[in-house]
Amino acid sequence: MTFNGWLQILIFCALVLVCVRPLGGFMARLFSGERTFLTPVFGPVERVFYSLSGVRPNAEQHWSVYAIAMLAFNLAGFLLLYLLQRLQGGLPLNPQGFGAVPTDLSFNTAISFVTNTNWQNYGGETTMSYLVQMTGLTVQNFVSSATGIALAVVLIRGFARKSMRTVGNFWTDMTRATLYVLLPIAFIMALVFVWQGTPQNFDAYATATTLEGVQQTIAQGPIASQEAIKMLGTNGGGPLNVNSAHPYENPTPLTNLIQMISIFAIGAALTNVFGRMVGDERQGWAILGAMGVLFIAGVAFCYWAEAYGNPLLTQLGVDPTAGNMEGKEVRFGVALSALFAVITTAASCGAVIAMHDALTPLGGMIPLINMQLGEVIIGGVGAGLYGMLLMAIIAVFVAGLMVGRTPEYLGKKIEAREVKMTMLAVLCSPFAILLFTAIATVLPSAVASIANPGPHGFSEILYAYTSAAANNGSAFGGLTGNTPFYNLTLGIAMFIGRFFLIVPMLAVAGSLAAKTTLPPSAGTFPTNNGLFVGLLVGVVLIVGGLTFLPSLALGPVVEHFAMLSGTTF
Repeated sequence: MTFNGWLQILIFCALVLVCVRPLGGFMARLFSGERTFLTPVFGPVERVFYSLSGVRPNAEQHWSVYAIAMLAFNLAGFLLLYLLQRLQGGLPLNPQGFGAVPTDLSFNTAISFVTNTNWQNYGGETTMSYLVQMTGLTVQNFVSSATGIALAVVLIRGFARKSMRTVGNFWTDMTRATLYVLLPIAFIMALVFVWQGTPQNFDAYATATTLEGVQQTIAQGPIASQEAIKMLGTNGGGPLNVNSAHPYENPTPLTNLIQMISIFAIGAALTNVFGRMVGDERQGWAILGAMGVLFIAGVAFCYWAEAYGNPLLTQLGVDPTAGNMEGKEVRFGVALSALFAVITTAASCGAVIAMHDALTPLGGMIPLINMQLGEVIIGGVGAGLYGMLLMAIIAVFVAGLMVGRTPEYLGKKIEAREVKMTMLAVLCSPFAILLFTAIATVLPSAVASIANPGPHGFSEILYAYTSAAANNGSAFGGLTGNTPFYNLTLGIAMFIGRFFLIVPMLAVAGSLAAKTTLPPSAGTFPTNNGLFVGLLVGVVLIVGGLTFLPSLALGPVVEHFAMLSGTTF
């Protein structure tokens, strides 16, 4: 580890914190229905959309109606994206002449982008036309992210409102998240990426002759526009197969920094939205503090593991101070590769600048843990906040049991209904991960897809289903996932991890909104101080640790000790 590496990590953290209050204040006003500085620009556009679609923006919905609207919208998006892929061969903006995407891969990709997972069992530049990339994948990058933001706002309203049966309007929340938040920032980011060298065109792929005289095909297309929302919306699905390690997707150190900040910006700012809307910004800082503790711990451990490297290579004469450079883009090195890996898996973004499969066993364990904790460390836009708030409900429930009082959070009693719905939401992702991992490890055709035998091969399967159920989308690498079995089961895991969590969460929001707010008393457990941060961190670690420790012991932990003993597979 080096001073320069730690300095880059600290600069990133500082820049994210700088964004929290301005962006959080803007979104709090936006979703409270107040006027913002963008209202004169986008207000008329927003009203046109409502008029054309017949939406009454001020007509609020019961949580169940909100859920139905959200599910119907996502179903329509899934069907549209599936059809675009199946009909690709006959559609325009296809200069490479790509044919229809196979049925199982179309299913996997459609559900992947609709759930904000963006798992890619295909190479973008060899599979998808420009039209599918833009009207299918990029559009879903926007609306799946906007859906996550809208859902987080619903749970915030559940805590902020008193004795109300409604939680907002899905169509209004989703439209405002897209129009006022995602679209303007992504547009500016895309212009910056073009300035830095990212292509944005409809040209056919270029052909170049290398110094060795070999013909090389160089992919291009509308990359900058997809790249911007890919990072800002914590999507991660890029137009090129090697993702942000490719110089067209990530050409300079400046674009790399912008990409990392944009992954965390909205998720971190939503904690401030929470604090503002419940009337106590310290509540938001407490949630962000718990996220920050887990993030810094993960970065430190992953950076240490990658800087330590592989002792077997050191014995062969490799410079030990170079760390583990296997599978890393030389432009970024060990520190930034470790930071990027932790950022993306803490924030439900599948973007990569290094091959996770090539991380050291313990270094690769941190991205796994980040996702297995429910991706509540910043998390996907919206998803991270409502995931952490569900953990906060568990934390105050545990605190209430310890002192013999009815649990309360922000003046709302946490009773049986909220706890049951919360546990249902929290358990759905582990269920999908462990069930499908167990099936894949005993099914010969599934085992045949792994590239490495032994514990690392197990980690490849575990990582795939963890990434899918956590709606992350990054891949460990080394696993041939484009098979009917993996396309189907990974798609089901994505669906469970997204919607089986959302519906119980909305039920919790509706239940909380209907409750009255109790005034604080001498026995009220404070939830805006360091004690609560520690309790919340402990609950997150215990829930994740008790659930996934055995599987981690079979994968990265065993592989680490095998590496130290010189055992190879």
